[in-house]
Amino acid sequence: MDLEEQEAEQGAWAARKQIADAGGLDLAYVEVAGSEPPLLLIHGFTDTSRSFSLLASHLSGRRLVIPDLRGHGASQAGDGCGVADFAEDIAGLIRDLRLDRPIVVGHSLGAMVSIALAAHHSELVGRLVVMAGTLKPDFAPDHALVAGVAALRDPISSADPFYDWWHACRPGVPTAFLSRLADDASAMPAARWRAILEEIRRTDLTMAARAVRAPTLIIAGACDPLFSETHQQALAVALAGSRLIWAQDCGHNPHWEDPALIASAIAGALQNAEA
Repeated sequence: MDLEEQEAEQGAWAARKQIADAGGLDLAYVEVAGSEPPLLLIHGFTDTSRSFSLLASHLSGRRLVIPDLRGHGASQAGDGCGVADFAEDIAGLIRDLRLDRPIVVGHSLGAMVSIALAAHHSELVGRLVVMAGTLKPDFAPDHALVAGVAALRDPISSADPFYDWWHACRPGVPTAFLSRLADDASAMPAARWRAILEEIRRTDLTMAARAVRAPTLIIAGACDPLFSETHQQALAVALAGSRLIWAQDCGHNPHWEDPALIASAIAGALQNAEA
């Protein structure tokens, strides 16, 4: 895909969004028609459904449902912004769209949301794919993410140098995609960034993960600067019967850096689900 095509694809993404009633909260989502079971793709902190736009073309033929979490993108903000709030929204979305035990794929914050969802609403989830996730972020006050978010001021510029770190990935990720991601994130007020991050920092999903019964695939970037091998091994221990695979040479966003590899891993989970 050349630069002009990339720009056109990313420019059209927002226009593809629909609205669902997630328990009284309007959630925006993008849907791609295809075969069942559906894949429900949940993005990370400050991202939107756009986060999976590069991966979507590698999942051709599958039904995809890709929401914006509350307070992100075109979704309503609601009153709370904790992991449990996001998980309840996704449960409402599954019910509203009548999804039949989807395979839930969560990235980063979305991975945490997926674990909480599967722990508290096991009847709604078929399988889990937990990507670049953690049970307990445990960011210290001087962590680069905490310090960077604390320094943001409204209106946030999509050219803020913070994005050089926050959206860092290996060469080859389309610049049109990264630019639009920064635009999406910058539309969020700085106070919302800080409120959500504080909720993330205080979250501990250890007990919730032990309650998950859905078959789970863990995907981790070998060069992830946020959630290291220690975090991934803790996930593997807590999520009984899970399988851990590594995306070599990838950082915190393997679905941007190597979408073909991630799609192949998800396809393996689909094959197991259909066996």
